[in-house]
Amino acid sequence: MEVERVQAVASLSMLMDTIPSEFIRSEHERPGTTTFHGPVPELPAIDLSDQDQDNLVRLITKASEEFGIFQVVNHGIPVDIINKLQKVGREFFELPQEEKEAYATPPGAGHLEGYGTKLQKEIEGKKAWVDHLFNNIGPPSSINYNFWPKNPPSYRFDFLLIDFSHYQSQLRILTKTLSSCREANEEFAKCLRGVVDKLLMNLSLGLGLEGNELKEAVGGDGLEYLLKINHYPTCPRPDLALGLVAHTDMPAITVLVPNDVPGLQVFKDEHWFEAKYIPNALIIHIGDQIEILSNGKYKSVLHRTTVNKEKVRMSWPVFCSPPGEQVIGPLPQLVSDDNPAKYKTKKYKDYLYCKINKLPQ
Repeated sequence: MEVERVQAVASLSMLMDTIPSEFIRSEHERPGTTTFHGPVPELPAIDLSDQDQDNLVRLITKASEEFGIFQVVNHGIPVDIINKLQKVGREFFELPQEEKEAYATPPGAGHLEGYGTKLQKEIEGKKAWVDHLFNNIGPPSSINYNFWPKNPPSYRFDFLLIDFSHYQSQLRILTKTLSSCREANEEFAKCLRGVVDKLLMNLSLGLGLEGNELKEAVGGDGLEYLLKINHYPTCPRPDLALGLVAHTDMPAITVLVPNDVPGLQVFKDEHWFEAKYIPNALIIHIGDQIEILSNGKYKSVLHRTTVNKEKVRMSWPVFCSPPGEQVIGPLPQLVSDDNPAKYKTKKYKDYLYCKINKLPQ
């Protein structure tokens, strides 16, 4: 059965200046009436190059406890590499529909990879104003090139992000004509892994643990990196629709590369407010697994995305997740008679299944 994509719906909706009823959110969700327009808190901005280790731990810990989201600057990933990633993502969604459909996630596939529209079940049967493309980008054993678009031609190479330095031998199969692209990918790989490792180390220290304990708890070097490109077409009624409904992220952390069109909203102090971010910053979301491991000290941020009437919005989150068989629960060092475990211990794949299908955890 053919799946209707939001890009196609948007083209017709813009002509008719209305949207189908299944995209109209209920009263308590509509951004036009639920977005707070008074003074709003700013997302914490953290300089990841700060040489004062104690200060860096303090800032990341405070942001993770109070917000569950923060932005990092001076993260070490060159702007031109990020621009290249954004460019090929935009080019994919500009392809003819039949080309995009060649990479559609098969029904009942049991994985997230590929091009698609609907991800999670919605109790009210509503739809989100977004299409997406998922690709595993690391470690190499998790990559399935069947879901990596052949067009634009640079996609397969510009998104080879997480081939870590100790997997460099696998990159030698690329032709010499791609050497400059390979260098850019290796640089990005090294930098992104460095960002994630540094975040996990500081989060671990903020819990009073050794610096490596949190990384080991989420899978160590087996940590999986899943890229999702979100494409939010223009919408004639952005006051009624949502790009993504309110949710927390399932993995350990999410590293988000946004574009210049605002739309990320965060729920704090009983209000939805627009997240304003610094150009070229990376947005870091604390995910469910870090909240669980910290026994609730760190908060998985509740957020949603809005859409725009004039401009297409896109985002490039990389979900950093434990392997499916990894058992996740409150760390024993953080559990006591005075602070009992607040969450169940289970395999990450079981947590994922329950969350996607709206089942109790």
